[in-house]
Amino acid sequence: MSAPVVLVPGLGLGPESYARTVEHLVSSYHVVTLPGYGEPAGSREDLHPRALAVALAGKIRERAVLVGHSASCQIVVETAVRYPELVHALVLVAPAGDARMSSWVDRAVRWLGSAVPDSPKLIRAVTPQYARTTLPSIARAGEASRHHDLAEVISQVRAPVLIVRGRHDLLSTAEWVERLAELSHGEARTLETGAHVPIVTNGPEVAALIERAAALPETS
Repeated sequence: MSAPVVLVPGLGLGPESYARTVEHLVSSYHVVTLPGYGEPAGSREDLHPRALAVALAGKIRERAVLVGHSASCQIVVETAVRYPELVHALVLVAPAGDARMSSWVDRAVRWLGSAVPDSPKLIRAVTPQYARTTLPSIARAGEASRHHDLAEVISQVRAPVLIVRGRHDLLSTAEWVERLAELSHGEARTLETGAHVPIVTNGPEVAALIERAAALPETS
């Protein structure tokens, strides 16, 4: 019997971002939104990945495969470190969190370069999601994630880790995902197509990898 799946949208995105992935899932699943990640944030809410991991843990009903996309990968990794009893495995899709990309300018240029190949498919889809989360919430959550070093934390994860990226992703580079896989003793996969949003552009492939993680034997 496969483990259930919990999916956390990327920065500013909502449940709709996973639509082309979940339609190919066989395992039971639910999408969890968080402040800055599908929900507007209150002015005093702590949006650092460590704080959002606490909020995520409170919404997980049973031990599950946690799936993150882009900046939300930092949240699911923090959850796996703090609440290992809730995590069957991690699937990190196009993970952000490379502290070496410290400036907003560097990240913005890489994000835009990654978005160009997929922009016709994405602009209409992401605009209402960003509007619902609100730009101030996205900016605050993005700034909080920028000061979180994923490489520093992921080595503490004891659950199986699978990391996947699209070949044309300039933000989540091949070198970066290989480094994360080495630190977590996990596996890195680069898809032949897609860029920074393979949950939209490569839904069947991402779903197959999630199902593979869900089918892994239980670990202590």
